[in-house]
Amino acid sequence: MNYSFEYIDIILLAMIAGFIFLRLRGILGKKTGFEDNISNSFPHEVSPKKATSKIDAKNFDENAKKEFLKGAKIAYETIITNFASGDLNKIKSLLDIKVFDQFRKALSEREKMGLVSDTTFIGINSATILDHKENNNFLEVSVDFVSEIISCVRDKDKKVVSGDPGKIKKVHDTWKFSKDVRSSNPNWSLIET
Repeated sequence: MNYSFEYIDIILLAMIAGFIFLRLRGILGKKTGFEDNISNSFPHEVSPKKATSKIDAKNFDENAKKEFLKGAKIAYETIITNFASGDLNKIKSLLDIKVFDQFRKALSEREKMGLVSDTTFIGINSATILDHKENNNFLEVSVDFVSEIISCVRDKDKKVVSGDPGKIKKVHDTWKFSKDVRSSNPNWSLIET
């Protein structure tokens, strides 16, 4: 009967498979025996780990200050935006227990009054270390931040109670961070705002 169409289908599929095979071979290549041994291609020597000295008030030099400020800026933005959105769980590890409790109380008060914060973080203009000192095996560093934020507070009817949703405001904050100098944990905690 009409078996000729089945043969054409088989021939057509074989041609497609051949075409795909040739394209893959052209893209992936073929083994010629002159390939590099992968274990010799990359050096297996590990660069010596930089000795990390315990940080304290005496060795808090310019490089340590620069590294600290990088992290402090990230922490500042993270804390501001998550506090504004009411999500303290994301920043709990960055906060001292006293500051965490203050933030939690402020959020519960805001919630009781039916208020919602609408905050857009624009950026940090400057971050300057004011002072650093060691206090009972804790290195404490005070930082003065100047940032730009658009912020307003709205009531349950979405009416603006305070702030201006169309105005960028310059904010000056002084925050104090702390780190246990005996600990190998590199994280700092916000202990005062």
